[in-house]
Amino acid sequence: MGQNGQTNMGNLPKRVAIVYDWVDKWGGAERVLLALHEMFPEAPLYTAVYEPRLAGWAEVFPKIIAPKIYFNHELFPWLIPLIFESYSFDEYDLVISVSSFAAKGIITKPHTKHVNYCLTPTRFLWSHEEDYKESLNPLLRFLTKPIFKYLKYWDKIASNRPDRIIAISKTVQDRIKKYYGLDSEVIHPPVNIDQYQKDFEKPVIENFFLYVGRLVAYKQVQIIVEVFNELNLPLAIIGLGKLEDKLKSIAKQNIHFLGHLSDDLVAQHLQHAKGLIYFHEEDFGIVPIEAMAAGTPVLGFNKGGVTETVIDGITGVLDSNLENAILRFNNINFDKKVIRNRAELFSKEKFMLNFKDNLCRI
Repeated sequence: MGQNGQTNMGNLPKRVAIVYDWVDKWGGAERVLLALHEMFPEAPLYTAVYEPRLAGWAEVFPKIIAPKIYFNHELFPWLIPLIFESYSFDEYDLVISVSSFAAKGIITKPHTKHVNYCLTPTRFLWSHEEDYKESLNPLLRFLTKPIFKYLKYWDKIASNRPDRIIAISKTVQDRIKKYYGLDSEVIHPPVNIDQYQKDFEKPVIENFFLYVGRLVAYKQVQIIVEVFNELNLPLAIIGLGKLEDKLKSIAKQNIHFLGHLSDDLVAQHLQHAKGLIYFHEEDFGIVPIEAMAAGTPVLGFNKGGVTETVIDGITGVLDSNLENAILRFNNINFDKKVIRNRAELFSKEKFMLNFKDNLCRI
């Protein structure tokens, strides 16, 4: 670090490449990639799967290296390691892999440093293995047994290839130690704080709680809908997913489905909601930070990444029971300024400064 805590940019490697598992969606990990692009605008992006139609955000990269044939990575996971092992990084001083699966398994020579930004040890192989297997029918579970065995063996080997591992949260850091037996540092992902601090007009719905996210089973949206049905409290839901039709069929009139909204409209609803409902376990969780940046407290499930970002009783409520969380929430007077100040700790600027400082210590 230089004077006044500023990172000495001159110490950073010049020839850099960025690697990511699959480029075919938009989410929290993709925000990390864009922040890394700001830090290293000339760095190309390597991936195993690239679908331009679903990943317009990736067009900012000067070059994207990927197989010419697009395939469904969920159906053919054993192909992903082979693709990453086929890439050569001899021309680079540093490779940064952002990974929840196989990007960490690239092979580099001694002169090329490899830093892995670990989103989580592969969920379907380790922390959520049983959940994934239970979703398969018995025959498919039997047929995929050797594939799982191979992928677990490979994943253990791949985890030792980076020169340094950085975890996105303490939750992920603990998993890295448990499943790989490796130490890591923690740097929380970036959040665009300014986006949520503009002044927005009030939306049509009043005095509402808010859920933002995909409508899928593991995010416990059905439980949220059932609780709000019972309490008859206004709930706005932003997002799409496989459970949409089912949720609409059971929801009462106090629940409003808003579908997919623009970033500004999401920020508007976050700013004017009574509280954000975030009642599932997540590796880190960017939406709660966005809510706090808007000055809105979070009602969070007391497990996973949200326990590292939300302060119980100060910037939200952490509980294992949603009804209890709502009852406690209604008895607390929250300070919007304190909530916003908490969010500042997870800004994009903080991420970039911490990441650059880490790289200078390789």
